[in-house]
Amino acid sequence: MKVTRILWLPLSFLNFIERRYDTMTTQKQSALQTIEEKKSLIAGIADKVWEFAELSLQEFKSAETYCEALEKEGFDVERGTCNIETAFAASYGHGRPYIGILAEYDALSGLSQEGGLIERKEKNAGGNGHGCGHNLLGAGAFAAALGIKAYLEQNDVSGTVILYGRPGEEGGAAKAFMARDGLWKKLDAALTWHPEDVNEVATGSSNSCIQTQYKFTGIASHAAGAPEKGRSALDAVELMNIGVQFLREHMSDKARIHYAITDAGGCSPNVVQPRASVLYMVRSNHVAEAVELQKRVDKIAEGAALMTETTYEKKFIDGLADTVSNFALERVLYKNFEELGVPEYTEEENAYADALAETYDSSGVPGVAAENDENAKEQVEKMQKEYGHAMNGFLTPLYQKDAFKAGSTDVGDVSWLTPTAQIHVAAWPNGCPGHSWQNVSCDRTEIGHKAAVHAGKVIAATAIDLIEDTSLLDEAKAEFEKRTKDGFVCPIPADAVPVIPD
Repeated sequence: MKVTRILWLPLSFLNFIERRYDTMTTQKQSALQTIEEKKSLIAGIADKVWEFAELSLQEFKSAETYCEALEKEGFDVERGTCNIETAFAASYGHGRPYIGILAEYDALSGLSQEGGLIERKEKNAGGNGHGCGHNLLGAGAFAAALGIKAYLEQNDVSGTVILYGRPGEEGGAAKAFMARDGLWKKLDAALTWHPEDVNEVATGSSNSCIQTQYKFTGIASHAAGAPEKGRSALDAVELMNIGVQFLREHMSDKARIHYAITDAGGCSPNVVQPRASVLYMVRSNHVAEAVELQKRVDKIAEGAALMTETTYEKKFIDGLADTVSNFALERVLYKNFEELGVPEYTEEENAYADALAETYDSSGVPGVAAENDENAKEQVEKMQKEYGHAMNGFLTPLYQKDAFKAGSTDVGDVSWLTPTAQIHVAAWPNGCPGHSWQNVSCDRTEIGHKAAVHAGKVIAATAIDLIEDTSLLDEAKAEFEKRTKDGFVCPIPADAVPVIPD
């Protein structure tokens, strides 16, 4: 594989390469061969989960599919981890280090789509679909666990791999509830991946967020005949929204507040509405700020109820922390990504991706490095031109500076309790919009399967490095402790349980 020279990388990384970069050991090659031999099993599970397309916290068939497969492969499987029905933990090995691999498998509503098509066609009318590629994400994590287990089994060394099945990433935040319960503290490191339109080591912070539902209850009455006898719950929602609108002028620039009225009380304007509900999401790039901002939103809800003489019920839905990067782990991931290269596509696969890219605006230069560094952007543009297809069949430069994305993920909560790092592997054509039918279609192709298998190999190879050379973990731990010295502020109340909005 051709290795791109990146002159702008920090000296610390160049020193790392000099110290760590060597050819892949026979032991590692043997372990990764296990993944290659089991790629049909991996792809089959990805397709099964794609077919199930179960929503957050309802992934019963998907979770059980993984549990049964893992038990057949010799893992000890614990179902219902942290009292979450569709969560599991599958472990193999003995002793430290403990390496956690994070899997997800929930789908999105309203995105049902036939696989492998370049046109919109629902598979099930109004059904669900894997618009975020979590059928692939879980399968890739499964692949990684198989590779690490093979290494531990073949070499009889100290080390334990734990594959965590984490439901409800799209709404439920299972990893965050587990962070509240301290689950991730036992790990020496956590590794994961996500399908994207680019091959890269992911880095940078994300937004924390807190999601809360407010249900107002008033008194119904004839809106013309006896309006004085009514107490409008809908007015309470409207007043709350006005209060929050004023609050938007008094929070940091990167903080955001979103809302959706989930129940307006009915469709009759001649009735004083006795009920109304609104769902709020508070975001901030610092979880501590999100927690404080949420307290102010709660006060606004209380004020709206007082002004309208209604009552209200607050229902906590979920909360996520921002993500803490770990450059030390990211360097190990990048080294292995370079050694293993990227997925290769047939002429037919490239033709399909090119045609799919014609259905949306596929322009743009992908990857965190290109987004934050002009030199890197130029390099990636050149790579895109040289490859000549909509798939980004190359590895983008490693970025080792601060970066930020406005979205949220419960991987962030894991990163506050143990060193955590992740990669992106191209599973969709360039610029393919997230949570789209195009994603769902591509997830059910060989392009998607190749992404899952390759992600598993990169993660497994990285975990093997961490097991073989614990000084890498020492570096990661030192960086982790420095970045998290202020401590973890959990956004989830002690008595909350994972739920979905009404």
